[in-house]
Amino acid sequence: MANLISQINKLKKSSIKKTIDSRIKDFRAIQNKPSSVWFTELCFCILTANSTAERCIDVHTKVGKGFVSLPESRLQKVLKQHSCRFHTKRAGYIAEARKYKDRLKSILQGLKTSRERREWLEKNIKGIGYKEASHFLRNIGYEDVAIIDFHIIDILEQNRLIKKPKILNKERYLEIEQVLKDMAQKLKLNLAELDLYLWYLETGKVLK
Repeated sequence: MANLISQINKLKKSSIKKTIDSRIKDFRAIQNKPSSVWFTELCFCILTANSTAERCIDVHTKVGKGFVSLPESRLQKVLKQHSCRFHTKRAGYIAEARKYKDRLKSILQGLKTSRERREWLEKNIKGIGYKEASHFLRNIGYEDVAIIDFHIIDILEQNRLIKKPKILNKERYLEIEQVLKDMAQKLKLNLAELDLYLWYLETGKVLK
């Protein structure tokens, strides 16, 4: 862990810190946005499973308010047009999730912890697992959950902090999250900040 902590501490003193701080500020700002904005962020995270972040950002930008308003058949065609993977299934997930679009914010704010919010999302939103739920919560300003994707797993494995899991079930997810919590504490970062630093180390990019 010492080598990874050293690399991140160097980044904290570099120009990339300003970029990461700005991205965190953007996430926090969504806490004050209406439920419809939270819902479109949820749609982004429904799109991300087994896809690249950059492709999903492009699709998310182009579809925009269509996530809320387009009929399912039209949404499916638009997603296909923009090369979204599994467009039919994901259009269905989004259409079904619309029953929560006006109360998503109040539901999540009514829960006491991000652990409870993540559990609710996994249970009630099709297409959302622990990773996608964590991603969504981070993107709307909750900073105490880890987004454990293959980039994060790779960098932790390279630094001999974990063994690469064959299946990332809930139990293993929480075990790896604890490793990240320990690292964040040593670095005096929250998990949202740590994720962006790790992502930058692995990819050279700061995305959402």
